[in-house]
Amino acid sequence: MGGGGQQTEPVSGKGTGFFTWEEVQKHSNRNDQWLVVKRKVYNVTNWAKRHPGGFRVINHYAGEDATEVFAAFHPDQDFVQKFLKPLHIGELAATEPSQDREKNDSIIKDFDSLRVQAEKDGLFKAKPLFFLLHLGHIILLEALAWLSVLYWGTSWTMTFLCATLLAIAQAQAGWLQHDFGHLSVFKKSKWNHIVHKFVIGQLKGASANWWNHRHFQHHAKPNIFRKDPDINVMDVFVLGNTQPVEYGIKKIKKMPYNRQHQYFFLVGPPLLIPIFYNFNIFYTMITRRDWVDLSWAMTYYFRYYFCFVPLYGFWGSFALQMFARFLESHWFVWVTQMSHIPMEMEYEKRQDWMTSQLTSTCNIEQSFFNDWFSGHLNFQIEHHLFPRMPRHNYHLVAPQVRELCEKHGIPYEMKSLWNGMVDVVRSLKKSGDLWLDAYLHK
Repeated sequence: MGGGGQQTEPVSGKGTGFFTWEEVQKHSNRNDQWLVVKRKVYNVTNWAKRHPGGFRVINHYAGEDATEVFAAFHPDQDFVQKFLKPLHIGELAATEPSQDREKNDSIIKDFDSLRVQAEKDGLFKAKPLFFLLHLGHIILLEALAWLSVLYWGTSWTMTFLCATLLAIAQAQAGWLQHDFGHLSVFKKSKWNHIVHKFVIGQLKGASANWWNHRHFQHHAKPNIFRKDPDINVMDVFVLGNTQPVEYGIKKIKKMPYNRQHQYFFLVGPPLLIPIFYNFNIFYTMITRRDWVDLSWAMTYYFRYYFCFVPLYGFWGSFALQMFARFLESHWFVWVTQMSHIPMEMEYEKRQDWMTSQLTSTCNIEQSFFNDWFSGHLNFQIEHHLFPRMPRHNYHLVAPQVRELCEKHGIPYEMKSLWNGMVDVVRSLKKSGDLWLDAYLHK
């Protein structure tokens, strides 16, 4: 029975039940999933498979309060309510608190007020010219790469210049697709999704659905083992303070982890995009029969090889493409990992939104170069707190975020670009040493 003696068995779409948190938390597996949003209880078991952001994001919040993540990811909440209404099975009992487990009610209320104020201040409104100019400079870089070898020949020097220009264009296209993927450019989600498929497909040869299903898990549960795919490194590395000790105690030695800060330079930055991501993207599109995304991705390859095969032949064009992606991969890995690898990595702790994002992210100092180089992901904290906010507004909300962190005693970590990169290596060495100590002595 739920609070107040009301019925607890759900009646699909009727909204007749009253439940305690203890009852909600029982429905937390893949075949039985309930969520709470604004005290309303929803049975999302069957809907999860049709969720545009992927079923895993919902599964990660099964049996929990999803109010904050719901607000963070969905720009048009009234529209989403149309899908939630048939899933509504009841509400929390009047005697139950709005937050589950040990989440900080004060932090939740203050952060919600900050988000509402940011909405009122227009910080979620994009400047179309900013993104148009960003797209323009990507197209210009690609054109310059092709024209440089078309007019000045395919010498080693010009080929290296061409590859460098292509790598810069690819990296910047990666930041641009990230904007559309987070629905932060157009007011209507539909237009963001359409342009996202074009940018990630035509400009990068990748899949919007693959990116969505992977990246939103990262934002929903950053640095949480078994939930954040970005830290699922398939036993190549051990990360944080907990995992290395577990592996050491279990005598797991699939790699010489005490040397991971050294072999990282050979495995991580050079191979992530050209090998792992390339394979994973095409494997996902084909096995899931995602023919729309596959068609968009193929337009990139047709365009690329149409331009470069007459100059380099097929294998020469392939080698040029792989080298450009090799360069881009270094760029991508350092930018994305310097804000996460040195931070806390743990198993599920079910913290409130603000605390969970601040413990798993840090910022890199602002400058014109840092903003451009990282696609404004040097404001990783603000991006994680407000994933739908256009990136050109992160610096406007940052002072308010710092003020709220000071109020609640939450560390707000800021580093230089160099220190951010160095801390990646330091963190890997620290984790490797923890593994070795546990492996030898525990």
